[in-house]
Amino acid sequence: MARTTTPTTRADDWPYLAAPPLALAHRGGAAWGPNRGIENSLAAFRAAVGLGYRYVETDVHVTADGHLVAFHDDVLDRVTDGHGRLSRLPWSAVRTARIDGREPVPRFAELLEELPTTRLNVDLKSAGAARPLWETIRSHGAEDRVLVASFSDERLAEFRRLSGGRVATAAGPREVALLRFAPLPVLRRAASSLPGIALQVPEVHHLGGVPVRVVTPGLVERAHALGKQVHVWTVDDAADMTRLLDLGVDGLVSDRVDTLQDVLLARGQWR
Repeated sequence: MARTTTPTTRADDWPYLAAPPLALAHRGGAAWGPNRGIENSLAAFRAAVGLGYRYVETDVHVTADGHLVAFHDDVLDRVTDGHGRLSRLPWSAVRTARIDGREPVPRFAELLEELPTTRLNVDLKSAGAARPLWETIRSHGAEDRVLVASFSDERLAEFRRLSGGRVATAAGPREVALLRFAPLPVLRRAASSLPGIALQVPEVHHLGGVPVRVVTPGLVERAHALGKQVHVWTVDDAADMTRLLDLGVDGLVSDRVDTLQDVLLARGQWR
């Protein structure tokens, strides 16, 4: 059901983020045995859901003729038997490509339709995808089961404008920088202008070849003080998962969905 209340910047007000820690299957769980080679395919997402996952992570691009596809790269070449840039290909060409030579590239609408109880974390990869993403979410009544993220502040701003705050969004790069480095009193004064309800970040970001630690106890404390969550990607090692959960992060994005499930089960935190 679409949100009709005033948009809020606090995670607790969004059903999508209920009951952390969240376990998110990255591209369906790309490094888990049954899914090796078929990342971001409907088969991979179904397998993760079959394992018990309520959240899957994917990416979206738009084809030359306006079809919104769930696919990570901007070209078909790395993971399919097809070739070419998605933004320059019609859907009739993309639909014939096979991931690992066996699985079709899904449209985003298929994920909403085929996985009706699953929540989707969506990385907005291309500038032209914001409008078709919003229109697809709206037409399927899926506002409460999608969270939209992007490495582009501009793409996020466009999606937020189109959706009118009815869909949860992650913090953009500028918001993350503020939350990581600005003094807490400054952040509190700016809270209403920070619409992202979750920081979805790597533990360490390499800036010009220099590693910069993003996830720290201070960042988690600041985010929580503002009612926001912290989700870390892409975490595949059990010891790292345990350490980050002990730090208080609210979600982990992983290719090793089997390992993440085992860690959360051992901690009594598997939902």
